[in-house]
Amino acid sequence: MSYKIEINNGIATFTINRPEMRNAINHAVMDGLEMFLSEVESDASIAYAVVTGEGDRAFCSGGDLSEFHGFRTADEAYPMLSKMAGLLYRLASLPVPVIALVNGAAVGGGCEIATACDYRLVSSKAKAGFIQGTLAITSGWGGASQLFVKMNNHGTALKLLSEAKVHTAEQLQTIGWATGIYEGNAQDALEEFICDMKKIHPSVHKAYKKIAIVDWEQKGLKERMLEESAQCAKLWESDAHHEAVANFLTRK
Repeated sequence: MSYKIEINNGIATFTINRPEMRNAINHAVMDGLEMFLSEVESDASIAYAVVTGEGDRAFCSGGDLSEFHGFRTADEAYPMLSKMAGLLYRLASLPVPVIALVNGAAVGGGCEIATACDYRLVSSKAKAGFIQGTLAITSGWGGASQLFVKMNNHGTALKLLSEAKVHTAEQLQTIGWATGIYEGNAQDALEEFICDMKKIHPSVHKAYKKIAIVDWEQKGLKERMLEESAQCAKLWESDAHHEAVANFLTRK
């Protein structure tokens, strides 16, 4: 199975289970994420949602180019891009705190997934970056729109996106993307991170989350994320993108 869904003691965890592919997203993982979201949305006993990757090398390396590189035109790419953008808006809008347990590298779409979460708890050994620009495209799953809304620092967000570089956990914490950094076991770090939060009744967290969601609705975040997907789709069909992907796959 390319994903795992676990619910224990009020914590729902979605694990991308493709370590051999650095936990890259394919259609099967997208379907699993959709199932996970529906479960959290419908189960009032769930107090926290967590997204992570299997192993300790990668949180998520973005979209699986070996599966998606066959898309040649904007019309072919947009359905995948917009579907994932829709899923990440749902992830962001879950009624409970959502934690990205960034256990390893989070690049490209992996950064977009983590940005959709409320908190990003990052391994000290992990690196992350919006590297889509190296493939001559923008973020396509709504990550840039999420970033501009959540970071409240236009220059920092734009630089993070447009430079298309990979950053250390310490650098990501300095600029405000990483909520916290952990050493050692990821699950132990998660338990420590939510320890104080668990002292507060879950209804309080849900109430504050609802306030955030109302703000995002007023700012048209969902529509902006879908427009971002459309913009990425236009770049997807460019010769520059196809050449960059071919070079990337050849290097692999």
